Amino acid sequence: MVRRTLLNLRQANIDVTRIGQARWRSLKDDDSKVDIKAWVDGVTIDSEALNQIRNCAKLPIVHGHIAVMPDVHYGKAATVGTVIPTSGAIIPAAVGVDIGCGMIACETSLTAEDLPDSLRELRTNIEISVPHGRTHNGQKGLDAGGWRGNPTDQVKQVWKHELKPEFDRLISRYPRLAATNNDNHLGTLGTGNHFAEVHLDEKDKVWLMIHSGSRGVGNAIGFSFIEYAKQDMGKHIANLPDKDLAYIKEGSDFFNDYIFGVNWAQKYAKWNRELMMDAMISATRKTKGIPPFKVVGKAINCHHNYVEQEKHFGKDLYITRKGAVRAYEGELGIIPGSMGTDCYIVKGKGNTESFCSCSHGAGREMSRVQARRTFSIQEHMAATEGIECRKDKDVIDETPMAYKPIAAVIDAQSDLIEVVARLKQVVCVKG
Repeated sequence: MVRRTLLNLRQANIDVTRIGQARWRSLKDDDSKVDIKAWVDGVTIDSEALNQIRNCAKLPIVHGHIAVMPDVHYGKAATVGTVIPTSGAIIPAAVGVDIGCGMIACETSLTAEDLPDSLRELRTNIEISVPHGRTHNGQKGLDAGGWRGNPTDQVKQVWKHELKPEFDRLISRYPRLAATNNDNHLGTLGTGNHFAEVHLDEKDKVWLMIHSGSRGVGNAIGFSFIEYAKQDMGKHIANLPDKDLAYIKEGSDFFNDYIFGVNWAQKYAKWNRELMMDAMISATRKTKGIPPFKVVGKAINCHHNYVEQEKHFGKDLYITRKGAVRAYEGELGIIPGSMGTDCYIVKGKGNTESFCSCSHGAGREMSRVQARRTFSIQEHMAATEGIECRKDKDVIDETPMAYKPIAAVIDAQSDLIEVVARLKQVVCVKG
């Protein structure tokens, strides 16, 4: 595996002069067709991520400039932590394969005093109520990360009335998607950096939070259209700086189908998080010693891997947020840290230079492989002290030290967001 080099701005020979009062820096090079405006003051950016972004900036369909968030890091096919505006086309690999991945959080009427001294039962109840992880190669009916063919009545109703009619239209044109874990994954967490957590804010109020997306069916839709984009470009793909940046143009054979499929997957992802939140609330209510409680206000449910059409600088564009959250003025969002650090509820400032966006998390500072090689179970246990969570070797790649310092990430985007609440987890469930 190629080792990625972490760069600060001066090491990368990047102009660090402030642009007026803005916090962004230009990362463009001589080959860039558009500017690259990056909110990376005080945080690192790895060399491979920088190369990926500059490759994307060479595409003729990118309009205006690319916005880079402070949690930016190298990603498969496209860079995580980027906002890519395109005109008349979409890059499926930039949207990615975890279509609609995002966050949901809700405040409760509970306080820290309402929680039992031991949080083990609460964690166990959540793990029982929300299928997570992956076993048996993801095989339907056997995988512990799915419903094993027996979803709850609530999941069945949502699938039948909210998702299945459009899914049937999708599989009528793309039959192989019928074999995916579609209804079997609805209301389930997944693996990797997906989580279900219990938090306390600075006033000791209890919050519930979940990070997940469109699961196996979204993955299949994403991968399928990445290949269709390459097919659609034909011989012109040789002119791209990276074949994974193949795009689908409006009016082409696959464009309308991709729009339909990606919108459906984003809808699936939102329902997926809502169903898990309902299950998590029920699991909390079942836990001994926790008094009756209510959810305060409306849950925040936001994507951070998705595409939608928006108007910016007077032009209708396709805005792909690859690891970024929409942050129009007054709009609430969620920026989690790692499994041992703070998370933030934020309010957007509607900064047009970022296409009204902010970061989606802390952002990885090292790869999963490097994290496993670098940190021990003892170090992970120390970093997650006081948190009811897994402390085994299989979650070392998610240890807090593998991520950028969340405080620096938040500080780097002070012109994009206002912090509404700072949270700290006390329970973390990982797949």
